[in-house]
Amino acid sequence: SFLFQMALISVNLGLMNLLPIPVLDGGNIAQALLEAVTRRPMSARARMVAQGVGLALLVTLMLFVFKNDIVRLMG
Repeated sequence: SFLFQMALISVNLGLMNLLPIPVLDGGNIAQALLEAVTRRPMSARARMVAQGVGLALLVTLMLFVFKNDIVRLMG
């Protein structure tokens, strides 16, 4: 049971890391695909904006999950 839980958490973390949010690995894959399609690199400004938006999305998702966990634990 413990090993199953650990495997489930590990797979879940791996899948979440592949989300196309610029801070995560999926965002790097999406950026590489975008550069391959347009055949030119993204500007530094566009990369910085994408990283900021991605970080904001990730923090918002974390706050939402923490709030749901706390509400569920309180009753």
